[in-house]
Amino acid sequence: MDVTWHAGWPSPKHDTAPEIQVHAYDERTYILRQNKSVHYEAPFLFLLLGDDRALLLDTGATPEPGYFPLRGLVDELIAASHPEPGYGLVVAHTHGHGDHVAGDGQFDGRDDTVIVGSGLDEVVEFYGFPEWPSGLAELDLGGRIVDVIPGPGHESAATVFYDRATGLLFTGDSLYPGRLYVFDWPAFVATVDRLAEFCATREITHVLGCHIEMAGEPGKDYPRGTTYQPDEPPLELGVDHVHQLQRALAKIDGAQGFHRFDDFIVQVF
Repeated sequence: MDVTWHAGWPSPKHDTAPEIQVHAYDERTYILRQNKSVHYEAPFLFLLLGDDRALLLDTGATPEPGYFPLRGLVDELIAASHPEPGYGLVVAHTHGHGDHVAGDGQFDGRDDTVIVGSGLDEVVEFYGFPEWPSGLAELDLGGRIVDVIPGPGHESAATVFYDRATGLLFTGDSLYPGRLYVFDWPAFVATVDRLAEFCATREITHVLGCHIEMAGEPGKDYPRGTTYQPDEPPLELGVDHVHQLQRALAKIDGAQGFHRFDDFIVQVF
């Protein structure tokens, strides 16, 4: 994770940085960030390459390829290592909110591509969850297995992904250095407990969510809609943050409102 993320520009229209920043975690794992000058949410997306097909987690906050050329970038990254015909792509989501699914349409009609719907029935059917939100599912990319963990609470069909090859845990909007919006309290508490139990028996290198919203000072965040964040903390968190979130939820005990902690903020609706 030796990377400095581009955090927008004081004048977005004068930002000369690419619409999408690319970090090669390794030769088969890419972390993408949408430029805040394109959309203030600046979500992170993840591309994992297996032997038979790739997995793209989320498609960003902007549908138009002219402003957000996601399809072209993904095609380029895949072609660099898997130029052979028939190599597949699964377009999936950490959850179905608009800043994570807006680019889905760019992949319509792409050969050898499956776009996983973001509704609960579609998620359960595609991954084959035996009894949502219990149990785990697996996605085989060919020589690379990704575990899929039910993660409702922020959104009803949210999922968390664990890549066995790298030890990366992709937590979507359930845990990241920013504002964690909880719309279903019991489901969110169960998700965090589920993640803690999962992490107890796996090697986790980093916990990667989909946003950075905190500022450099503990407990301080940038206001919603900010397009320039010059003092961001790192994206990556660790297993200790999963336990910190568990303790935070126990302290909050379902109380509605805004609850500040050093590395994240929990807002309960």
